[in-house]
Amino acid sequence: MSRIGKQPISVPAGVTVTLDPSGVKVKGPKGTLAAAVSPLVDLKVDGAVLNVARREDTREARSVHGLTRKLVANMVIGVSAGFRRVLEINGVGYRAEAKGNAIQLALGYSHPIVFPLPQGVQAKVDKQTVVTLEGADRQVLGETAAAIRKLRPPEPYKGKGIKYAEEKIRRKAGKAVGAAS
Repeated sequence: MSRIGKQPISVPAGVTVTLDPSGVKVKGPKGTLAAAVSPLVDLKVDGAVLNVARREDTREARSVHGLTRKLVANMVIGVSAGFRRVLEINGVGYRAEAKGNAIQLALGYSHPIVFPLPQGVQAKVDKQTVVTLEGADRQVLGETAAAIRKLRPPEPYKGKGIKYAEEKIRRKAGKAVGAAS
């Protein structure tokens, strides 16, 4: 039995879970999320608890059991509390500015980069170097943060670029300047 899959999902007040034959829909204060569910697993709502169970004990059913439970749990957390991802911009002259539903970034290129945000993701910019992304869908939020980071990934010599707040950049020593042979 999957250690993750057998754990119950607690549904907070204000969140409604609707089960369809094809998937699950979760509605809460932060929005509505829907996902398809594998026919190899069953979802059961008992009051404020949601359980995920396998229909059969095949290899495929075992492999999607824990995955389905975690995806549905992320949907419940997303519509109730939401998710947050923080990016830091390091470098002289590197900065960001939130403009409507887009972020304008100056990253040392000859032109500013305007990055449009997908539906359901909001951005706040603090001190022009800290970008906070918030949203209900964890997957879309992570993909957006990765796409922004990819515009100027951190380099190991000076540490310039866009990095996640919790990320550690492994620094390298520069070119050794010494006596010529």
